[in-house]
Order: sequence, then structure tokens, then C-alpha cells
Amino acid sequence: MKKWNQQYHDKFKAFALIHKVWDQKNLEKAWKSVKANKGSAGIDNITIEQFEQNLSQNLAEIQRLLKEKRYKPSPVLRVLIPKDNGKMRKLGIPTVRDRVVQQALKNVLEPIFEEIFLPQSHGYRPNTNAHAAVRKGEAFLERGYHWVVDADIEGFFDHVDHQIMMDLVCEKVADGRVLSLIESFLKSGIMNEGIFEESLEGTPQGGNLSPLLSNIYLNHFDRRMGDYGYLLLRYADDIVIFRKFESDAEDALKRAKEILEGELKLKLSPEKTKIIHARKKGVEFLGFHFNGRWRRPRDKARKKFKEDIKYRTRRKQPVNLETVIRFLNPVIRGWGNYFKGGTVTKLYGELDGYIRGRLRSFKAKRRTQKTILYTLPQSELKEKGLISLSSLLDESISCKGKSQTKAVYGKSVRTV
Repeated sequence: MKKWNQQYHDKFKAFALIHKVWDQKNLEKAWKSVKANKGSAGIDNITIEQFEQNLSQNLAEIQRLLKEKRYKPSPVLRVLIPKDNGKMRKLGIPTVRDRVVQQALKNVLEPIFEEIFLPQSHGYRPNTNAHAAVRKGEAFLERGYHWVVDADIEGFFDHVDHQIMMDLVCEKVADGRVLSLIESFLKSGIMNEGIFEESLEGTPQGGNLSPLLSNIYLNHFDRRMGDYGYLLLRYADDIVIFRKFESDAEDALKRAKEILEGELKLKLSPEKTKIIHARKKGVEFLGFHFNGRWRRPRDKARKKFKEDIKYRTRRKQPVNLETVIRFLNPVIRGWGNYFKGGTVTKLYGELDGYIRGRLRSFKAKRRTQKTILYTLPQSELKEKGLISLSSLLDESISCKGKSQTKAVYGKSVRTV
């Protein structure tokens, strides 16, 4: 019986991969990635530091269980973090041991699937980032593609269909043991406040393998839309489609809905999915608001940045001013480097003034107009090490890497 995606199956699939997964050097490489990514403990309460204390023994045990076909993932730990809209985002934190195995799988699988991933996909991939996606969007607008479909998938990571996921992985992989291992992670279950829940669908945000699996899943959408000639950009589950005419944008939305809902069993949010004229209203994508003539941080990004500054400069902290500045600087540098390529000179000046006002209020332990304007000269704050957003505009540093993207844009499926 032919599978629904039979036409996309590779004639020469990758096989005999499991030995590459358990290879000692690959496990050591995977461990280094997990350690660098930090993150909290899973349901076994074993931290990265504790795992490292018996590193050789732990890696040897992983290798032995994989070779003996006896490796069984633990359920992920359910953690809820607040979203900008007031709702909660569900994360699933694997154990450190499971993160090592997931990363070892990712190391082997990513080069295989990179061969078929399309250039319109920019999320969690090597050699591209959010800025590349935004620049491409601006180029589309310059070419006259002013009508944009802003497609919002409801709870993508919670509603990935496991059978479809495995069918898509099978397009390139023929190693049964690797396929079984991937499926075991998908179905490992969730520990929610001490109660076990089956994972009948979804791929938990928080696992090392989830970003790759999400791209495998939505790569089908990319190629199907490409077959119809649509220009689109995708960063994980954030999608924008560019058309020259409003009627074409309506057709594109209809086609996108057919593929996402009909073929991939996902659902578009009717409230958040919309068609806009980008030159008039601008496109909001990856934290930016742009229309081809200007690019700046979206209102939500600015509000969130100010809230973060306000929290870190709250007056009732048992620390000195230098300590507050030391903790502020990474936030300022990360946010500033991410957005500095746009029309932000005036905005950065205004935000620098806001930051200085907050620090003066912290120092004086009170907030008055006189305190904000006249205490602690700007030169003194600079001497104490404060970085200004405006100074970053003179640097040639671009924002590259997941950590900066996560800190600013907030799109992450990594462990916390």
C-alpha cells in the first residue's frame, strides 16, 4: 500500500544509522551540546552538574542500552511559562540522559534532512537566522509582493500527528532502530504535577530533537506551497506568504489551509490568521515590524524590553548599582544587537533615557522627576560600565545564534 507522501520518498534512503548514533565521539559531542545549552533537570531531578560527575559511566550506560535495544526514554516534565498574551506555554523537559540521546540523534539526522529543506525555512537551521528571513521578506516587498498572509498555527507543537511525523521521517530514513527510537521519544509521555499522561500527539517544546522534527513536519508545507508557486517565509511555525494582489493572497490562504489542515492535521487560528497590505500596515514577523521602507521592533517587543528593564532595576533589591548594571548589560546588548539593523536611532535614544532614569531611581530609592533627570550623570553611569543601545549602532556586530534570538524574539523549543 502506497503512503500518502510516497512521491517524496527518496530512492536511496539512509540506513545503518544507529551505530552512528551510539558512536562514542558522537555521544561526547552530544553531551557537550547539552552542557552548553544548560537547562534544568527532568523528572529524575538529575542536573547537568550531577550527570557530569559520572560522565564516562553515564555515556557508557547510554551506549550499552542503545546497542542492546533496551533504551527507554523517560516521560518529560511538564513546565508552564507565561506567554505575552497572558496564556501559558507548555514545555516538556526531558532528563539530561534523554537530552544527550536526542542530541546524538539530531547530530546524525540533521545533515540528512538539510538536503531536502527549502530556503524559505529559516528557523533552527545552520547557516541562517531570523535576520536572513526578515531581509528576504523586505526583498519580496521591494519586488511588489505587497499583500501578505500572516498564518498562525494553533498550538503547533502540541498537535503534531505522530503517524504523519513518522511517515515524513521515513522519506529519508530506512533504519528501523532509529525510527523506533524517534517514535519512543514522541510517545514517552508527560509527568504533569506527579501524574503521568500519555503523549498521543505533539512533540514537546523543550527537547533537543523537537526543532528538527518541527522542520521535517512543516517542510511538507513548504514544498507543497512551492509546487503552487507561492513565495513564503517560515521560521519554525511562524509563516508569512507574499502575493502581489489581494485576490492572490486569498487564494494562497485557502491553499495553505488545505495543506495544513487537510494533509498535516493542524489548525489555523481564525482570529490570528489575517491578510494585510504590507506597505500600509507593515508586516509583523520575528519580533520586527517592517514595510520595505522601514524596519523597527514591534510594539510588543518594545513593551517586553521595558518590562524586563523595570524588573531588573526594581528598587527593593539588596544589591548595589554596579551589580544591577552588570545584570542589565547582557539584556541591553542582546536586544540592541538583534534590532539595530532597522530604523531605530531615535527609539534607541529614548530607551537609553528610560534605562538611565530607572537606574537613577534605583540609586536614590525613589522615583521623582528630579531624580530621573538630574542625579547620576550619564558619564558616571558609563564609567560604572553601563552599555547604551545607541553605542551598539556603531558596532559591526550582527545578531547570530540561537541565544540572542531566543532572548529577544522568544521563539524557542529548547530546554529551560
